[in-house]
Amino acid sequence: QVQLVESGGGLVQPGGSLTLSCAASGLTFSTYAMGWWRQAPGKARESVAFIPSRDSTTNYRDSVKGRFTISRDNSKNTVYLQMSDLKAEDTAVYYCKASSGFLEYWGQGTQVTVSS
Repeated sequence: QVQLVESGGGLVQPGGSLTLSCAASGLTFSTYAMGWWRQAPGKARESVAFIPSRDSTTNYRDSVKGRFTISRDNSKNTVYLQMSDLKAEDTAVYYCKASSGFLEYWGQGTQVTVSS
């Protein structure tokens, strides 16, 4: 079955950096667009970053532009989210999502807490 496993979350001070990873299995990874989403307590889940299956065009929500970078390594079936200059408002559970047509799969999430 399809599995998406996120890792790399944790506690970091404001201004710090973290890199999240999402390892995929059970699917043809290179044919799926990948995205990172997040959900803060009491708030709706929101899209953070997106990378399509084939080209390198990426998209980010405005609040993370210039601070977050999404990338993928199709040879490792893994998508990454490099986060820098982290702010308290980045605190959330971060999820990766794989999508292809009407198919979509979610990981279980990894907690990122930005606090001094």
